[in-house]
Amino acid sequence: MPLLKRQVFHNHNMSADLWQRGCERLAAELPEQQFNTWIRPLPVADVSEEGDAGAVVTVRVPNRFKLDWIRNQYAGRIEAVLSEIAGKPVRLDMTLAPREGLPAMVAVAGNSLRPVGAFVPRPAMPPVVPTVVPINGDRRRNGDAPAGAHAPSVSVLPSRSRLNTGLSFNTLVPGRANQMARTAALHVAGAPGQMYNPLFIYGGVGLGKTHLIHAVGNALLADKPDARILYLHAEQFITDVVKNYQRKTFDELKAKYHSLDLLLIDDVQFFAGKERTQEEFFNAFEALLAKRAHIIMTSDTYPKGLVDIDERLTSRFDAGLTVAIEPPELEMRVAILMRKAELEATMMPEDVAFFVAKNVRANVRELEGALRKILAYSRFSQKEITIALAREALKDLLSIQNRQIGVENIQKTVADFYKIKIADMYSKKRPASIARPRQIAMYLAKEMTQKSLPEIGELFGGRDHTTVLHAVRKIGAERQKNPELNQQLHVLEQTLKG
Repeated sequence: MPLLKRQVFHNHNMSADLWQRGCERLAAELPEQQFNTWIRPLPVADVSEEGDAGAVVTVRVPNRFKLDWIRNQYAGRIEAVLSEIAGKPVRLDMTLAPREGLPAMVAVAGNSLRPVGAFVPRPAMPPVVPTVVPINGDRRRNGDAPAGAHAPSVSVLPSRSRLNTGLSFNTLVPGRANQMARTAALHVAGAPGQMYNPLFIYGGVGLGKTHLIHAVGNALLADKPDARILYLHAEQFITDVVKNYQRKTFDELKAKYHSLDLLLIDDVQFFAGKERTQEEFFNAFEALLAKRAHIIMTSDTYPKGLVDIDERLTSRFDAGLTVAIEPPELEMRVAILMRKAELEATMMPEDVAFFVAKNVRANVRELEGALRKILAYSRFSQKEITIALAREALKDLLSIQNRQIGVENIQKTVADFYKIKIADMYSKKRPASIARPRQIAMYLAKEMTQKSLPEIGELFGGRDHTTVLHAVRKIGAERQKNPELNQQLHVLEQTLKG
């Protein structure tokens, strides 16, 4: 059978238009963070005819990691969209761009970089907000400048509010991990005292909870400079209660907290076991809600998971809106790393950012720590930032990350967490109190080890691989819908990674 001759489009506008329209369709279909990371930076594709067989769209991708990821995750959808627009079959041909042929980089708004010839949205499309990094996540004491930020650009408001102006909505990387919490926080900043009161934000350390509540305070203060706003860590409230208890000056305590328009309080789990503190916070809570002031709290767990805190409080914590902040997904971690490197006046190569993001998954703070090590190693050794340099700079961290986690360790950790016997992991018992933790252990074994389904089944009392598959699918699906289960899995994963 003779080979079909391929006719290249000589009209570049025709080629660019197909790609442009395809990108616009993908921008509408894909989550913004994914589109901005994987599709938007691609150069304009070349389109060539293959006779009656259709057309070939050739895209040159700058590095192997990105090529493999787009091919596995998006190639099928890209081909379908382009075929629909072209009205005939379109095959996607992805090739690795030669290093010397990489598109030149041009600066765009927000000091970000974009390849010359990359897809640029038509005016009707909403502009993409440049991604920037939440600086140092949580737990920053009042007055501390964000790590790595330049001192002149960060100011701290007077002690009346204790807000850190470096932590705003403009300096927070948006993504799937914080989407719901960020949206709720924006609503509160725009209309305090109305919807979502109280707002309860929970999640692990270093995920940006503190950043988010400071952002609300800063936004409200910019809109209403005379607003009475106070940010504090739960420990500071405890200290105030102790001090006023010793002096018997509770009227002063009430005057300080009951007159606020917005109270931002971090880490309410620290109230555990402190009855007088809980009593005073309950009084402040009730007084503020009665006058339509807003309260935003953060915690490391959801309200019903708080230990040694009066039920009157936890029920009120849960009466407004409770939202979680998750560990950042891959695209979000890459955006954080590249923006943070920009703040350090350093250009981090994309392939290095992906390498670090794949290996550092826990939280924003660990990402920043990894980046600091790489930058320091590069400066001290006077070498360019490459994957090899990053691997050398992070060798201690990577050796811990890559440590093999055994199924036996997973079984013990899950059994301890849910207070069952390790022997129940292998037994034929099927009450929910045992079957549920067993399924969770199977799920974690599949996610965190290299064992096959039959191997996992054998380690769980000789169970069939279909039993393991059912457990993995069931727990994975429930994790997406059940915040309580997701929080428990997150705690177990962090414990196992140790």
